[in-house]
Amino acid sequence: MDRVILHSDMNSCYASIEILHHPQLRNRPVAVGGDPESRHGIVLAKNPLAKAAGVKTGMALWEARQCCPEIVFVPPHYDQYLRFSRLTREIYADYTDHCEPFGIDEAWLDVTDCVGAGSGRAVAEEIRRRIRQELGVTVSVGVSWNKIYAKFGSDYRKPDAVTCITRDNYRDIVWKAPAEDLLFVGRATKRKLLHYGISTIGELAEADPDFLRATFGKVGQILKVFASGEDATPVAPTGQRAPIKSIGNGTTTPRDLVDREDVRAVVLLLSESVSARLRDNGFRCRTVELSIRDKDLCGFTRQTRLPRPTDITEEIAGAALALFAENYSWQRPVRSLTVRGSILESAALPDQPDLLTDENRRQKREKLDRTLDRIRRQYGYGSIQRGPVLLRPDLAGLDARSENIIHPMGYFQNGNHALTGDGRR
Repeated sequence: MDRVILHSDMNSCYASIEILHHPQLRNRPVAVGGDPESRHGIVLAKNPLAKAAGVKTGMALWEARQCCPEIVFVPPHYDQYLRFSRLTREIYADYTDHCEPFGIDEAWLDVTDCVGAGSGRAVAEEIRRRIRQELGVTVSVGVSWNKIYAKFGSDYRKPDAVTCITRDNYRDIVWKAPAEDLLFVGRATKRKLLHYGISTIGELAEADPDFLRATFGKVGQILKVFASGEDATPVAPTGQRAPIKSIGNGTTTPRDLVDREDVRAVVLLLSESVSARLRDNGFRCRTVELSIRDKDLCGFTRQTRLPRPTDITEEIAGAALALFAENYSWQRPVRSLTVRGSILESAALPDQPDLLTDENRRQKREKLDRTLDRIRRQYGYGSIQRGPVLLRPDLAGLDARSENIIHPMGYFQNGNHALTGDGRR
């Protein structure tokens, strides 16, 4: 018997919650996105009126105002979004003990054991009705036998809708859709697929598996499984959390970054946050990753392996800046940066010195970082700053440690993805 999987997605989550708390904005175009005066931030979410005017998630605030002069910007209130996330999951818990979050506004539910009371659609309709009546916001719900198609269903009709993807209709609904509508087919993958004549999900599903693996590597095999509806990944039990695999911080800057000193200041801020989080959690990282987006929101990610694991700000920043210098050509100004430390290991493990490192200087850097941690804990983040940051006063106000965009969890975070429909890994 097929599983019954739901994917529930809160419609325009941030904007809907803000309008719920500010009913005077109900009939106005609204975007959640920081301070329009300092242009600190981008559009994180928008309501349907703003979307209809051409406002897109990821736009700079000034661009959104050009599209929609009447738009109202509201700063994000993550405490409220997290509260609503918890309340929706309390409703989900009435139907299943297998509820896996995908960010704060989305979740998969395995309701196979409770469909005796009705079909998957009936359960989805009841959940949709309860959230609207009890919380005042709406969700769209996809119903299918696997997580990928359920996610497709929740995106297929919005807002406040239920879409069932079944064995009988998936070829007419899913397979005829553009390949980029499939989870994890991004801009670069779309371009590459189009280069080889693959434009729809059905064409991807029917593509030769050897060709996909040779062209895209392991990702090609995974995308074929997703497109074919053969994904057997289970919905994680409620409350299950995967071990921390990486620690990162990203920001959209108050203004575009136009030279290397701008980039250096922001990378230092982000690296300080990453290194402090590593220390807080008792880790060092072996790999540093840098993600870059330019003013047109085009971007890429690069990573490098470190000579030895570290939680030192200057070493993390140095690796990130080297990645930037090697990979960015300055065709456009930079709008956002993310620094991440991955391949983590316990800081309690012995650290092997090497002959090419000035160990005395390295120990001084470690002591400096820990001293900064103590000062900021006592007097606040802005109480002490590094020189390159202070030389950019319009960037120095960024608090990379506390001003975090909440990102969705990775699909593979639980480490239980099945590459084939029979459950093999």
